[in-house]
Amino acid sequence: MDPIHETHVSEPGLVVVDVAAADDATALAFQQLLAERWATATAEQTRRDAGQPGVRLRCYLDLRQELTAAAVVGPTMEPTTIRP
Repeated sequence: MDPIHETHVSEPGLVVVDVAAADDATALAFQQLLAERWATATAEQTRRDAGQPGVRLRCYLDLRQELTAAAVVGPTMEPTTIRP
């Protein structure tokens, strides 16, 4: 992985996450889970490093974002009434 730049961790709550996984689908699924909870600058693709197993990606999180109850628990489906 490339070096982490100071701006990526310049304030409390900013996080750099390096992910190593067996395959693209696993790495991207993990990244998606993070993105559903926090403001995240995501990677569009993984990379393979010669001589290393699996794939890698890096994403950047901002944990300063306040979580809503819906983000923690997940969306709810409530019945709606359609009126003419």
